[in-house]
Amino acid sequence: MKGYVFEGPGQASWQDVPDPAIKEPTDAIVKVGVVTICGTDLHILKGDVPEVRPGTVLGHEAVGEVVDIGGDVRTVRPGDRVLMSCISSCGRCRFCRESRYGQCQGGGGWVLGHLIDGTQAEYVRVPYADLSVHPLPATVRGEDAVLLADIFPTSYEVGVLNGQVRPGDTVVIVGAGPIGLAAIITARLFSPERIIVVDLAQSRLDAARRLGADAVVLADEDPAQLVDDLTGGLGADVALEAVGVPESFELCTRLVRPGGRVANIGVHGAPATLHLEDLWSRDVTITTGLVDTYSTPTLLRMTAAGGLPTGELVTHTFPLDDMEEAYDVFAHAAETAALKVVLGAERYEVVPTESTDPAGSTGSTGSTGSTG
Repeated sequence: MKGYVFEGPGQASWQDVPDPAIKEPTDAIVKVGVVTICGTDLHILKGDVPEVRPGTVLGHEAVGEVVDIGGDVRTVRPGDRVLMSCISSCGRCRFCRESRYGQCQGGGGWVLGHLIDGTQAEYVRVPYADLSVHPLPATVRGEDAVLLADIFPTSYEVGVLNGQVRPGDTVVIVGAGPIGLAAIITARLFSPERIIVVDLAQSRLDAARRLGADAVVLADEDPAQLVDDLTGGLGADVALEAVGVPESFELCTRLVRPGGRVANIGVHGAPATLHLEDLWSRDVTITTGLVDTYSTPTLLRMTAAGGLPTGELVTHTFPLDDMEEAYDVFAHAAETAALKVVLGAERYEVVPTESTDPAGSTGSTGSTGSTG
């Protein structure tokens, strides 16, 4: 089969790799139908994640069809269409029992495309399948579901929930990439008074506006002044860091009000300065975290019901074997205006659901047809 293989910082290619096989009775083998590229994959290619060894197939977000299972797998069977979570869970260790699956000590956590071969391939071995894949309703398109593998639960759990977004809050999101845009959508579930988005690219700020941001500002146009103007000099109740560079984290600590919350979502590859000389007396709470994906079932139900517009973040689609071109488009988002790129050739009919309109006509939760 083919897979996208990391060969060292700055080097990766679509090449022949061995077919995956069942290694443990809790494994499943999944034929990949739809896959996407994450900003974390770009961090890996830059050398920011040294645990990833050369020779590893990248990727941790995909939708596909189960083709084989180990003897202990009970919740899925061959032929099932599933969402593969970016986090694997043994379900037995202390952290998994606390729903902190990202910290799994039983061989799970973030392993796909990190410590073992990942999803950017024609087939993938998924460990702990019973807790690490989610059967998909026929009403959910693959290009919509694949964004629930990582970015939506990450934005929701590590950003919105860790930041304790509340009704009436002023929320600042620094970074309008896919994670930041997903944070806009999920933050709005809690009815904040306003959402302010900061980014370097006007095209991403335009996308932020479309997805519900109340105010946007370029990073070089004094976002602190805008936040002060909109809050009467108080500052933001919540600042979400969605980039992963020192400057964006330090900006969040300057934008937040006394007693406010800074939730770091971004993957950092370099140290950031923590200005405790300014922060110690301001009662600021700072949280960090790797996603646990405990919210994925809830987000999947919302998507199936039409309440979470995940597919609006998809800007480019490619065949699976155009992985190198897709990476190039995604890595140069400032020029290409790419948000999420989706690769694959999933074909299925979206099953209509009955409408409850007075006329009794039938409708669909999504466009009937195929995805790619």
